[in-house]
Amino acid sequence: MAEVTSPRERRAHLQADGALALLTVFWGTTFVVVKDALGHGDPFSFLVLRFGLGAVVLSAVAGRRMLSGDYLRRGGLLSLFLFSGYVFQTVGLTHTSPARSAFITGLCVLFVPLLTLVLFRRVPRVPSLVGVVLSTVGLFFLTHAGEEASGGISSGDLLTLAGSVSYALHIVLTGRFAPKEGASALVAVQLWGVALLSAACLPFVETRVAWTGAFVGAVFFCGVLGSAVAISVQTWAQARTGAVRAALIYALEPVFAALFSVSLGYETLGPREWSGGSLIVLGVLVSEVGSALWDRWRERPLAGA
Repeated sequence: MAEVTSPRERRAHLQADGALALLTVFWGTTFVVVKDALGHGDPFSFLVLRFGLGAVVLSAVAGRRMLSGDYLRRGGLLSLFLFSGYVFQTVGLTHTSPARSAFITGLCVLFVPLLTLVLFRRVPRVPSLVGVVLSTVGLFFLTHAGEEASGGISSGDLLTLAGSVSYALHIVLTGRFAPKEGASALVAVQLWGVALLSAACLPFVETRVAWTGAFVGAVFFCGVLGSAVAISVQTWAQARTGAVRAALIYALEPVFAALFSVSLGYETLGPREWSGGSLIVLGVLVSEVGSALWDRWRERPLAGA
């Protein structure tokens, strides 16, 4: 029997989808914003300021719940992987373009089923494996776009790929640790963890900060909107829409990042790079949407039953 939804429920779905679409567009802009900010400050100083500000804002929302022992233990562990993901991605952006960074970061969705197999012995679904193959081919096209374009895979691409694996580990463990309620408290602990870990790295790296309007604006933009507000909107929206619809929307993030980067003159993408990026997005869609459809097909009632 088809699922019947009321006009109110359909309206809630549309509002959630619209919020996620706007959020995806916003996330696409952050690659360009961070790339520009790194021209005025070093990666670790930027991470300290960005996540410190986001932690303060989200702590005001979470309140005393974030001081619970469970939140501190789980959030502390998750912050290690979130920290490594942002460090690899941010440092990698100093040696690669925003569009390439976005496409490679998008691979984290595909690493999730593989890491689940390694950590929890759960065999990936067939669509997930197909998605991995498609995105691997896309990554080859993207990072070997010809000597006249990008000169092959760069150190920034490799760092970004390492960050993608870290994000995937964070996603896998979040699925195990995240509570049904009080998610803002767990996220606040993680933001504090990333800020403190970044601060601990400052004595060992070369630091530089030019307090320009662009740099300060990037800190507020990514700290308040990119960390605190975006996570709140994401949590609200995903509670009101389906996983398949959310996956379709999220897969557009690297596309928006590439469009913003090209339109603002940060880079020029050739046919092979666009083809590679498209294959990565297609791989993500096949993996996420195909897995959901695969489960629905397997759970369908048998004819005549």
